[in-house]
Amino acid sequence: MNAYGAKSHDGMPVRPGMTVPLPGHLHSHRDKLIELADMGYTDIWSGEADGADGLTPLILAAAWEPRLRLGTAILPAYTRSPACFAQSVASLADAAPGRFAVGIGSSSNIIVEKWNGVPFEEPYKKTRDIVRFLQDAFTGEKVSKQYDTFKVDGFRLGVRMEQKPPILVAALREGMLRLAAREADGTIINWLSAEDVTKVAEVVRGAAGGIPKEIVCRIFVCPSENAEQVRNAARFAIAAYLNVPVYAAFHAWLGRGDELKPMWDNWKAGDRKAALASIPDSIVDELIIHGPADYCRDRIRQYFDNGVTTSTLAIMPFDPALDYWQAVKSVSPAAH
Repeated sequence: MNAYGAKSHDGMPVRPGMTVPLPGHLHSHRDKLIELADMGYTDIWSGEADGADGLTPLILAAAWEPRLRLGTAILPAYTRSPACFAQSVASLADAAPGRFAVGIGSSSNIIVEKWNGVPFEEPYKKTRDIVRFLQDAFTGEKVSKQYDTFKVDGFRLGVRMEQKPPILVAALREGMLRLAAREADGTIINWLSAEDVTKVAEVVRGAAGGIPKEIVCRIFVCPSENAEQVRNAARFAIAAYLNVPVYAAFHAWLGRGDELKPMWDNWKAGDRKAALASIPDSIVDELIIHGPADYCRDRIRQYFDNGVTTSTLAIMPFDPALDYWQAVKSVSPAAH
């Protein structure tokens, strides 16, 4: 039986994953990564914002636990130069042949422009151009090409990988979802309910021309029965993301415009307290999985049933009494 008893799509394997890095110092994670694999987790997925970079936790895992597949969700398209990007990705693919996938996305103006000093311009084109450049570089041929957002003159990747890594594109709405389906090996999705996956997956399948595509989903989980505590804390995270213009547009497209309008209006007016209070419990419950562990596992299964092929669970500390590692165990594929 597949993980969580979930059904597969288009012959793609059901891959239950976990977000890394885990809590604590990176050098202390070896035993925990081994335990993740023992629990039935098949993948680990890193990100890159203001903590560990997106590759170092995966490099450690490549050496420590060969059962785990490694992925980035995501590396920003802007913050590495094209040649450096290709070298970084190819190096990890060479270190872990056949078990690394690179997820690329536009990231955000905060991370790219405010923190890294790089103009956040034409995110769709920039992401597309990095995908196209990596595909060109991975051929091993010399690349001399003018892309829309940068030019590469005479670069040849010196790493000869045994297997090229799949390339995935982080996406919200239709434009980027179609790009992921047409020009990459799949997509990475975020901040949506199990029911929302159906709409997103239809766009991907429609643009893929019958070719199976991986759909990786970050799923926020807090296996706690203290519903009031979880909802109150989760509202801060929801407000922080869903007031960002691209996420606001995403949830309007998903059909939540009327429900979220009071939050958006209060936020724009500078009344943060009213904005938080106006987020309905139903929205929290759709976007954050919480409750008894068996209920959480069932909700995770629904993401897979509706089109997700790979999960990357993010255990959220919305209940201060939650034990992180016990939570990881309680929602694992091996739990009963």
